[in-house]
Amino acid sequence: MMDFESCVGLDSWARTVDMFVDILPMEELGFRDVLNSEGRPPYHSSDMLKLYLYGYKNRLRSSRQMEHACKVNLEVIWLLKGLRPSARKIAYFRKDNATAFKLAFRHFVGLLKEWELIEGTTIAIDSFKIRAQNAQKNNFNQKKIDRHIAYIDDKIKEYQDQLDQEDGDVGEQEIETKIAYQESKKERFRNIEKKLQESGESQISLTDPDARSVILHRNIINVGYNVQAGCDAR
Repeated sequence: MMDFESCVGLDSWARTVDMFVDILPMEELGFRDVLNSEGRPPYHSSDMLKLYLYGYKNRLRSSRQMEHACKVNLEVIWLLKGLRPSARKIAYFRKDNATAFKLAFRHFVGLLKEWELIEGTTIAIDSFKIRAQNAQKNNFNQKKIDRHIAYIDDKIKEYQDQLDQEDGDVGEQEIETKIAYQESKKERFRNIEKKLQESGESQISLTDPDARSVILHRNIINVGYNVQAGCDAR
């Protein structure tokens, strides 16, 4: 029978995060533990930082996604030794340790220079745009959602006007089916609108959440990424 330790591969990103955070001078960098109420032990800042670094690599960006991962993701359960911080605690940790996060990144760069993996003197920086898997039709902003809903409302009104003029049962059933279909489409766009508002962003992509509508060239708009790339001379 395989033990719990063997469930996490030796080349797992979780193990890399675990080792890296363990060598960080957490107090010196200014990290603060997340305090709990009712006298319960706090969540140590090292555990919370491990969760954030693992989440960044695996596209777990929101505190709720990380909270869920603590319950179902085997690597996260291993990394945090079974701890299950709430989404609120996770969010507060990021807010209260913003400066410490920056110092940790600087410390990492310092380690790379010390290990002679980078030179840290000449750095080339450039940006480029790439397309995402997310199709344009699956990218929405409020204006696009409003346009779809307005079109659907017009179609529903058109069908309702036809319904008022219909005498036969067969014709009425067909029109009512069309109305029901349009109502289901409208509900879908309302759900997308809700997700957009909850995200706090100006647009939302359904297939690839991190992708955004960007101008590729000559005013051609597509859904993708504006990538900022940096490269050390060494």
